[in-house]
Amino acid sequence: MKYEKVVVDKKELEVLKTLFSTIHNGKDKTYRLSFDKLMEEIKKAMVLDSSKMPLDVIRLNSVVTIKTDFGGEKKFQIVIPSKSDLSQNKLSVMAPMGLALFGYAENDEVKWEFPSGLNTIRITKVEQPF
Repeated sequence: MKYEKVVVDKKELEVLKTLFSTIHNGKDKTYRLSFDKLMEEIKKAMVLDSSKMPLDVIRLNSVVTIKTDFGGEKKFQIVIPSKSDLSQNKLSVMAPMGLALFGYAENDEVKWEFPSGLNTIRITKVEQPF
């Protein structure tokens, strides 16, 4: 990990906490594992003001290019659930892949459990829309 722990914008952390409070325990096992892993990482996260956030860290509205062993190269924008639309490559931060990527930085490799099993995600590019 580039920053040794996930990096989270202080304001976005509050948004995430609100979203997390809506999670139902009935989600499938893989989803719960993803959710629990991010929750643990957020407990140890580096929380920064917006003005101090590194531009290469994945946050809400970031456009992320990744490579995986199971799907090749893909590009997504990480968004809140109500803005999610995979036909426009807008991925919910609450989807397993969104949970896996949030707070990581360009060039990080993330090992994450998906329905297909444990996979490695390589973050090749992070762009901010502002």
